[in-house]
Amino acid sequence: MTETHKDRAITFVGIDLAKRSFHLHAADERGERVLSKKLTRARLPGFIAQLPACTIAMEACGSAHHWARRFREQGHEVRLIAPQFVKPFVKSNKNDAADAEAICEAVQRPNMRFVAIKSVEQQDIQAIHRMRSLVVGQRTALINQTRGLLLEFGLEVAQGRAALQRRLPEILEDAENGLSERFRAELRRLYEELQQLNGRVLHYDTQIDQIAKDNAQAQALIQLPGVGAKGATALLAAVGEDPSLFKNGRGMAAWLGLVPRQHSTGGRDRLLGISKRGDAYLRQLFIHGARAVLRCADRKDDPLSRWATALKARRHANVATVALANKLVRIAYAILTKGEAYDPKHALSQAV
Repeated sequence: MTETHKDRAITFVGIDLAKRSFHLHAADERGERVLSKKLTRARLPGFIAQLPACTIAMEACGSAHHWARRFREQGHEVRLIAPQFVKPFVKSNKNDAADAEAICEAVQRPNMRFVAIKSVEQQDIQAIHRMRSLVVGQRTALINQTRGLLLEFGLEVAQGRAALQRRLPEILEDAENGLSERFRAELRRLYEELQQLNGRVLHYDTQIDQIAKDNAQAQALIQLPGVGAKGATALLAAVGEDPSLFKNGRGMAAWLGLVPRQHSTGGRDRLLGISKRGDAYLRQLFIHGARAVLRCADRKDDPLSRWATALKARRHANVATVALANKLVRIAYAILTKGEAYDPKHALSQAV
């Protein structure tokens, strides 16, 4: 359905994105509907180019950053909203028109939170991390399946990639282990595939290291304990070089799900486990980094290590690990926003 009022200026536009069909809902400065229109992928750019400069809102989903950059180039102000913040504004059953109207309504809220629009460089970095995660998952699946197949023939291999890579050549060369020639040939192909996957992971690691080496902010983040090239580049890809959408470091840590989930009512505060919101991959990197720092913290004498050691002494190791990851994210926020280098002597005061 299309409804147009040419005598009323368009101030807000909500677009429900899809692969081929897009629904657009426009409102004036009072929030009243001006038009509701369905467009194809080919017609959307031209239609938006004809609109006067206005605020365009979309859900932060697939292709949203691409469209946001294109609409910005046409002079519009673009806002991306997390889908969970749009859902409460859907007034009826779910359909494209209702979703577009909800997006248009959500962008008009004065306290709405928005998602930073990624640049092409940020999406490049994010794509490399995702491709690496895919290959690592394939390699892990191959290792587990190979160990399971060998166990069916009475050959036990310890857990871990290193153990399998060490034992497989020995198993292939052992003519007395009872393996048939057919299975031995297929096992050799699995070993070759494992080597290929190792090479692909190494390729992505090299790419990430080079990106971190060429980026000054990534180099500053790497100085932070537990944050290597992967953590630094993944953080820059997720939040950008200027994380101004977060009020402080606590907000960025909460966005990553490194704070307790709250379920309070009637004045009674109840804190549960961590919320696990945001980017699970980035949160995983920081938690693994914090676990590595915590493992050797008792052998160091800087303020952050002393704080982590004292926390681990009185709380469970997992709780201490998450708390340290939270602290590292907050320090990373200070490094990105203030342009300060990491100072081990004042690390705790850097966490804002």
